[in-house]
Amino acid sequence: MLTADILSPAEALARLRLARTDGIGPLTFRRLLERHGSAQAALAALPRLAARRGTPLALCPEAEARREMGALHRMGARLLFAGEPPYPPLLAMQEDAPPVLALLGDPAALAPRAVALVGARNASAAGRRIAEDLAEALAAAGLAVVSGLARGIDAAAHLGALRRGRTIACVAGGLDQPYPPEHAGLQERIAAGGGAVLAEAPLGTAPLARHFPRRNRIVAALSLGVVVIEAAPRSGSLITARLALEAGRELFAVPGSPLDPRCRGSNDLIRQGAHLAESAEDVLAHLPEAPRDAPLFAASPAWTAAEPAEDSMAAAPEPPGDAAQVLDLLGTSPIAVDEVVRRCHLSPSAIQAILLDLELAGRVELLPGNRVALTGQG
Repeated sequence: MLTADILSPAEALARLRLARTDGIGPLTFRRLLERHGSAQAALAALPRLAARRGTPLALCPEAEARREMGALHRMGARLLFAGEPPYPPLLAMQEDAPPVLALLGDPAALAPRAVALVGARNASAAGRRIAEDLAEALAAAGLAVVSGLARGIDAAAHLGALRRGRTIACVAGGLDQPYPPEHAGLQERIAAGGGAVLAEAPLGTAPLARHFPRRNRIVAALSLGVVVIEAAPRSGSLITARLALEAGRELFAVPGSPLDPRCRGSNDLIRQGAHLAESAEDVLAHLPEAPRDAPLFAASPAWTAAEPAEDSMAAAPEPPGDAAQVLDLLGTSPIAVDEVVRRCHLSPSAIQAILLDLELAGRVELLPGNRVALTGQG
């Protein structure tokens, strides 16, 4: 089955179209569903909202979304929608959780507790051996091992986990664009061996440099903890480590030689308080049993509605003076939305509606942590 049972085919198609519309990021997607009750209602409202604000907005065509669904079905993949099983609950906790993911493989691989292993692409032979052995031991303990399918530590982690259990690969491009190309066989092996391959990007998306930080946030958010093995300063693995800390995950690092520049970043993590990890037991001793917070995308009427709700765009638009009052309080440095509420003589719901309109008009950007900032066009 391509989509979750709880969604009607029409709502699933609408959610995919909304997620694939340029200018609709994860935060805006969630706010649109909260405001309109369903993706179908949000799609119906967006053209009028864009016209009212004088901002062009090209919705993802229905035919294009249907083609993507059909292509995924033919390759044996499926879509996962935030708030609908089997979307990973740990990932769903994040404010910027992808509204839709494409999955190739077994959805059951997303159910176990998971640990991410990341590190250098140009890893040493010793580093790759450590990653394989650690991943194998963690998989044998019943954990899913998450990584990014890259060369070096990532590939070693996937291979080690496949010996004794499940692994999850998060890719930066579309499912049909394995990267690096020589890992196409490893991607197939993961999907066929009880694991899962996840992609936020649509089919046909090449894995460009700007896509990897977004991939890294998924690696971190899927996991209860992140283990860093051989990471140079300012490496992508340290970005994943920072994202893990911001998401409240446990952070581990394998110590390495101070003479090896590939280990300076990971050694520095230990110096700053990351758990030193030399074995699976070191990791298991510090993993929490369950997520600490309830998912932001918890199932609710706003997320499970199959038919369009009453179109709230029929209401009178916010007076221009109210929007101007909100804009006057904003700058290019992020500010908490709660601070805007305190300084405005408007209700919180009115301010949220104004901010959503302004974001769709390209004037402001809504950020994780319930913060907002001008885009530079405001």
